[in-house]
Amino acid sequence: MTLFSQPRVTDGVESFLLGDGEALARAAVKPVTPGVRAAAGGGCFHRLFYSITGAPPAGGVRVALDTIRYLRLGQIYHRLVRAMPRVWRPVSAGLRARSGRWCEAVCFQPAALLVPSRLKDYTLHYHAVPEAGLIARWIRENPRGTRPAWDPYPLSRRVVNWIKWLLSGGEAWPEMLESLAAQAEWLSRRLELHLLANHLFANAKALVFAGCFFERDKWLRSGLELLEREIPEQILSDGGHFERSPMYHALILEDLLDLVNLGRAYPGLLPDWSPVAAKMLGWLERMLHPDGQIPFFNDTTFGVAPEPRLLFEYGQRLGIRPARVELGESGYIRLENESTVVLFDAGPIGPDYQPGHAHADTLSFELSHRGCRLLVNSGISTYEPGPERQWQRGTAAHNTVRVDGLDQSEVWKAFRVARRARPMDVRTDHRTWAEAAHNGYHRLKEPVTHRRRVELFPDRMVVTDSLEGRGTHLIEVFFHFHPAATVEVRFDARLRQELQETHFYPGFDRAVPNRTLIGKYQGPCPVSFRTEIPLP
Repeated sequence: MTLFSQPRVTDGVESFLLGDGEALARAAVKPVTPGVRAAAGGGCFHRLFYSITGAPPAGGVRVALDTIRYLRLGQIYHRLVRAMPRVWRPVSAGLRARSGRWCEAVCFQPAALLVPSRLKDYTLHYHAVPEAGLIARWIRENPRGTRPAWDPYPLSRRVVNWIKWLLSGGEAWPEMLESLAAQAEWLSRRLELHLLANHLFANAKALVFAGCFFERDKWLRSGLELLEREIPEQILSDGGHFERSPMYHALILEDLLDLVNLGRAYPGLLPDWSPVAAKMLGWLERMLHPDGQIPFFNDTTFGVAPEPRLLFEYGQRLGIRPARVELGESGYIRLENESTVVLFDAGPIGPDYQPGHAHADTLSFELSHRGCRLLVNSGISTYEPGPERQWQRGTAAHNTVRVDGLDQSEVWKAFRVARRARPMDVRTDHRTWAEAAHNGYHRLKEPVTHRRRVELFPDRMVVTDSLEGRGTHLIEVFFHFHPAATVEVRFDARLRQELQETHFYPGFDRAVPNRTLIGKYQGPCPVSFRTEIPLP
């Protein structure tokens, strides 16, 4: 008789949140030696239950449950059924006649990844800049179902890129059209409804592209139904993307501009999403540093999404200009005068049911002066689980405050968050000052509320951090210097200064030496610190 052990919590939650079918299999069916007590029960729900409760590391069960409880029931259902076998039916579809004009889209090749990783494996199959030889070789080397080539996310990106290439004048051949139709049909049966957010948006976009390019109304209807639901949910009232990552905002914005472009190439098939795209362009414009690039909040770095300049130019070619927006629902605040820009994060970490790209960076900020970045969050260089990914998502990698050595939000593994910091009491004049608080440290035995006020003057910036609560705590205030910057930080006299040699991560697989100044205090709360940053 074969016995099976109770799986580790990390196996089960990995499969549960990321949709890794192999991880679920490892978690659900793990042989053990005779004499070891087997996990009771069978079926998906029993296996899922034991994947959460079986033999976790210290605190693992609580962390796992605090992560899973935010998921939607639909995510649970689709996680359980997505591994079920599906009957493959070959599909043939003719090309739809096109009566409109396809406008030149963004031509952007993401930065090459050097270190082996799941992300690198995915990006090799995106075909951001396709050509006939690359497509023909891919078809030969990747038969139907091959992973990761046929995984829904890289498949979605590739389907769109192939069709954009054809709409731009590339010449199709029978094997290519057969493969393209097969990929679209494969995707239509494997939507990432267990993940939602930007992955499902990419799936929906691909189905709409395929449904317009081919005379296949089923794909078109399915994609449109998803977009009609996802666009109002994912694009916030101020135009920001709900995952609160400037990098993913730029990716989704390109997606939306492509969809507007597609609607004009196939008149009458798609709604006009131009007003939504205009708001997204307006949000992006308000979030840029004076150097014209995005700030590093949540999972954001350079070389993944098209540069903002390319997106604004694309919008102009489509006749879409940035709308005038005031940052609001996304939670970001911009303070600005003639020489200085402060970008302040007083928003939620992301949607509760999918915070995979969130960082523990609440009340962090970035600072530019006279066109140069001075203080920056640390960025990201990897999506692989491990100490580097954990640190980059953690509070200490951001210009904010850490209490008792704990992250404000419990980020763990590569894309998990258990208990989350919630912003509150947000106020600003949108010009010279902003203030907010969060409850991330209310989980401590002696709870603490972090309240921060940032003030911008013509010649200085003042940051006031108040730690409200009781008991004795270790308080750390972090200021990360841009590698090219020299910054003077005048700490409160009660803070002990420590300068550390650290790294700034401006791209995947990239690390640039920089310095981090930390102000430390060990003592009773409540307490308040005033930090001044001269801006000559």
